[in-house]
Amino acid sequence: MKKVQIYTTMTCPYCFAAKALLKKKNIEFDEISVGDPVVREKMMQRAGGRRSVPQIFIGKTHIGGFDDMAALDRQGKLDALLAD
Repeated sequence: MKKVQIYTTMTCPYCFAAKALLKKKNIEFDEISVGDPVVREKMMQRAGGRRSVPQIFIGKTHIGGFDDMAALDRQGKLDALLAD
């Protein structure tokens, strides 16, 4: 499995949904809180200027937010991205 990173906040319902989807698929992930402005700035640079959370990365690929990841899952493309 590729490394999964998800930038989150503690109160974001979409962050909870994204983490639940990954857990349902038994995918381990690194959660990165953007409470620190420096961390949020790094996320924005990696995510092409996006400020919203979650921002999800699978390997070096920026997936986007929860809606983007859920769409990939519905299309049957998420598992292929996660595989080595």
